[in-house]
Amino acid sequence: MTSFFTLTADEWEIIALSLKVSGVAVLACLPVAFVLAWLLARGRFPGRIVLDALVHLPLVLPPVVTGWLLLLAFGSNGPAGRWFAHVLGITFMFRWTGAALAAAVMALPLMVRAMRLSIEAVDRRLEQAATTFGASPARVFATITVPLAFPGILAGVVLGFARSLGEFGATITFVSDIPGETRTLPIAIYGALQLPDNEAAVTRLALMAVALSLAALITSELLARRTGRGGGGHGV
Repeated sequence: MTSFFTLTADEWEIIALSLKVSGVAVLACLPVAFVLAWLLARGRFPGRIVLDALVHLPLVLPPVVTGWLLLLAFGSNGPAGRWFAHVLGITFMFRWTGAALAAAVMALPLMVRAMRLSIEAVDRRLEQAATTFGASPARVFATITVPLAFPGILAGVVLGFARSLGEFGATITFVSDIPGETRTLPIAIYGALQLPDNEAAVTRLALMAVALSLAALITSELLARRTGRGGGGHGV
């Protein structure tokens, strides 16, 4: 029984790669997600509805389509792919960086939504009061807006991390399945299912995926509840 649930060296490598890909995806996505959440929460400009729809498009598109679009844009011959390769020296095709990019794109809508709700929950009267007492917009943002919205921002990060861990369709379409480079947990589970008499490996990897995702979701829910209480506390 012990050996059945003991992870092999290859399985530990898969988990480490999954955590690396998800962590990089969320960190790279965080500033973009926050700016988009701020624009959607506070901005009033033409095309806001279109921007909102584009941000949430990965949620409704088939992941394979998202992966194909990433291939067109960030592949070796894609405009963004050539720019990143020539200017920054970053390549995405068949690399873990490509897996991180796919995970970031799929996690972005969830991160933006959580952050947007948190920003919208901040009582604008507190910001106005601070401005009345002479605080600059930058100081109001740093000392009032961000601290009040921080639990929701953190919840968005955790939720994005959980989504990144479960990303499969866009990743395998964009960067394929390469051991040690792009083989994350979902891809490894799918590959293990194709082999006969491989239930033990599937079980171990699936249990690890469930444990990691469940921990992230519980953390996100606890932070979201804290945000709700905080937003309510600043009400009338």
